[in-house]
Amino acid sequence: QVQLVESVGGLVQAGGSLRLSCAASGRIFSIGGMGWYRQAPGKQRETVAFITSGGSTNYADSVKGRFTISRGNAKNTVYLQMNSLKPEDTGVYYCATAGRVTAVVAGSWDYWGQGTQVTVSS
Repeated sequence: QVQLVESVGGLVQAGGSLRLSCAASGRIFSIGGMGWYRQAPGKQRETVAFITSGGSTNYADSVKGRFTISRGNAKNTVYLQMNSLKPEDTGVYYCATAGRVTAVVAGSWDYWGQGTQVTVSS
């Protein structure tokens, strides 16, 4: 079992920035990678970014150049720096992890956090 705890999101104006963090505990030695996905009303779930255990990163086209995923030195913490936020970035953001790198790449998550609301006003 892996437990994930996300930081609180928030309300930000368009063009602003927000940083999310997520700490993993439990069987973290089995983590193939960590990532963030978001869910907005009426929209499909979207993997925003992920970072594999080897340090490779990947971003959704919708956030490339604006969002940056990184991890802490202990590798059980992941951050999502969100800049130049747009109203369409609004949604519930979930930190997630999977045991296999292939699952991380596919967005097939084994564990996820409780989610945190990010609202971008226009």
